[in-house]
Amino acid sequence: MTTTDAIGALQRRLAEGLAKIDPHHRLLGRPVSYRVIDGQMLEITYRDVAGIAEAEVLGVKRIMGKDCYCSVSPQTAEQIIVRFVVPLK
Repeated sequence: MTTTDAIGALQRRLAEGLAKIDPHHRLLGRPVSYRVIDGQMLEITYRDVAGIAEAEVLGVKRIMGKDCYCSVSPQTAEQIIVRFVVPLK
């Protein structure tokens, strides 16, 4: 599987799975960006997030189906950035 195929598969799983695990739309519909790191990792960054629950983080990790790391950092006083990093291979 190529890197492009792996990214496409992850994007499809997220699009289908977020509706089920994100009932409050904390991630669903937020600005999202994808960045490949060293050709081996994919960083998925959600911006303008009002908050996120541990259950939602765990749900995204289940969707990824691999070892996935998550970090949350402030963007503004009211919003956070939620970043997931997942291996592509």
